Amino acid sequence: MRARRLIAAASVAALGVLSLAACGKSSPDVAAYVGDRTYSVDRVDAIYDDAQAKYAEAIRQSATQAGVTPDAEQLRSRVTRQDVVNLLVSIDLGKRVVAEQGLQVPDQVTPEQLAQQLQMPPQAEFAKLWGEWADISMVLSQKLPPAELSDASVMAVYHAIEETGGIQSGLSVGEVRQLFGEGGFVRTASALSAALEEEADKVDLSVNPRFRPLGVPSWVNKGQELVFYALPYVDASGPVTDISTPEPVTTPAEQTGPVAP
Repeated sequence: MRARRLIAAASVAALGVLSLAACGKSSPDVAAYVGDRTYSVDRVDAIYDDAQAKYAEAIRQSATQAGVTPDAEQLRSRVTRQDVVNLLVSIDLGKRVVAEQGLQVPDQVTPEQLAQQLQMPPQAEFAKLWGEWADISMVLSQKLPPAELSDASVMAVYHAIEETGGIQSGLSVGEVRQLFGEGGFVRTASALSAALEEEADKVDLSVNPRFRPLGVPSWVNKGQELVFYALPYVDASGPVTDISTPEPVTTPAEQTGPVAP
């Protein structure tokens, strides 16, 4: 497959997080209940441990070639268990929406393509999950009409990126709007957010308190690198309710989009 470069996109989604106790789903061994699917804490730990082990091995090999010895901090990936849960739940909800709309998801984004930007060996299951989610989110983003570009939606995306250190902090709404330009990626992201939030309500999504709030795996282009972040769920009464006229959606094969300074 011809190599592709992921472009600026903020593929975000809002997940309605329900109380485990309120719906009778309260096992401490379960990370999340998505309809009839159960994602155990052991499953989350296994993906996390695999990511850390493969990352550490890759760093050791690189360090050996360079004749240096990495310390413990350098051997630790920035991937967290929260990142794993975010991926598992987003993929599950995304697949359900795709099936309901009768869409096909082409296998376009591979772990190898994401490895350098994710700083994760492609053999790691975490990288494979990211590739799967990228394909699903792009298909849905191309299908769904963009949402209204409200101040709330713009700032929700901005603050999520801000938490990663991938963008200047303390900007005003006006400054962020200027930075994001026409904000097409925010409009598309908000529509995706609304679709997944609606699906979460349908399947009675429940999440272990350890993994709240959920965020949906997202990325934005910063020059030649991608900033990965997670946007916490946005309430249905917030910035994802008003749908406007669709506009073209960029794909990972294209090179345009907002840049996080």
